[in-house]
Amino acid sequence: MPTPDELPEVVSVARDLIRFDTSNYGGGRANGEREAAEYVAAHLAGLGLAPELYEPIPRRTNVMARVPGRNPSKPALILHGHLDVVPAVAGDWSVDPFAGEIRDGMLWGRGAVDMKDMDAMILTSVAGILRSGDQPERDLILTFFADEENGGVEGSALVVRDKPEWFAGATEAISEVGGYSIAVDDRRAYLLQVGEKALIWLKLVARGRAGHGSRFHPENAVTRLAEAVAALGRAEWPIRLTATTHQLLTGLAELSGTDASDPDALADTTGAASGFIRSTLRTTTNPTGLTAGYKHNVIPDRAEALIDVRVLPGTEEAALADIRRIVGDDVAVEIVVQDIGLEVPFVGDLVDAMVASLGRHDPGVPVIPYLMGGGTDNKALSRLGVAGYGFAPLRLPADLDFTGMFHGVDERVPVDALVFGQAVLTDLLRTY
Repeated sequence: MPTPDELPEVVSVARDLIRFDTSNYGGGRANGEREAAEYVAAHLAGLGLAPELYEPIPRRTNVMARVPGRNPSKPALILHGHLDVVPAVAGDWSVDPFAGEIRDGMLWGRGAVDMKDMDAMILTSVAGILRSGDQPERDLILTFFADEENGGVEGSALVVRDKPEWFAGATEAISEVGGYSIAVDDRRAYLLQVGEKALIWLKLVARGRAGHGSRFHPENAVTRLAEAVAALGRAEWPIRLTATTHQLLTGLAELSGTDASDPDALADTTGAASGFIRSTLRTTTNPTGLTAGYKHNVIPDRAEALIDVRVLPGTEEAALADIRRIVGDDVAVEIVVQDIGLEVPFVGDLVDAMVASLGRHDPGVPVIPYLMGGGTDNKALSRLGVAGYGFAPLRLPADLDFTGMFHGVDERVPVDALVFGQAVLTDLLRTY
């Protein structure tokens, strides 16, 4: 195992960031974002930049620094990441989720793929360019947000509202969950993210009458809620294709030789990534939390469930109408957080530059557009007219369930994939 001094800088920085426990529990409860932001700001200051910190809510800290480019007449490019992570239950893990352990050629820890790997690639790519005495091709706006894992409501949404000047002159942005490789049967391909589904976080509320646990009680709130949750969780939503998912399926069909008329069969050709791909083709409604009752022999008069809903851009109202129909009149549907979906064309100078940078470092491997099932802070930036892409380039082993690492147990990323990603990102920033 290499010593800390022998680690590539991108790995060392990613490990350092993982060691900040920045768990975001939602509802304004988060750890360590200020400390992680101060680490990032110190790194940027060490490069001769002038980072700005913005903390609209105590300890929910955001960082920005602008890097002058060789050609200031070109629109600026935003590179952004988030510093928070979802919580990790340490007892479920093989390692301490916040130790940043390196084992079996992998960097392990919460945030290794979501998204302290990309944060480290941004910081070290810019560092490599500036230390060489060079400049990026255009101005770069480096931004690290708080609260992304809670929909950005106390992070990017407030920064865009209060600090739009941070992003002056920018028309495009790149961030997480794109640019990584997948295995299509026995061939490698890269997915470049050009869109993301809309986000709707719902609370289902069932009401009934309180009573003794021993009695006959048809107005049981828990029973009503359970029936609604099961119906919604098991709902089979139809496939609906967008321009991006049409292109995705066409690309997968060409690589695999599979009939393009069966989207789910095409998704299956991507192996471990198939769950991610399937989620891009349809609405998903996943129950994620249940709350009811306070004693074993007391029937409560209220029961609640949390549902994570992701829908294709432009289908939000239709999906909500279907959800209300599925859960029935006895269960109220409350919207907790709702945000837009995004989709931009897989064309243009930035797309061409990202594809070319991947091609210079992994020649001959195709790049396919996809629409992500989750969401990023690109949603907030779109309110400023900024087109967002997912490009955190990683060349991954074919047998690694990379997409399963997002919010999963034993999250980890190959060390050599981080080094590859930094090289590709540096190439892009020098040339675009």
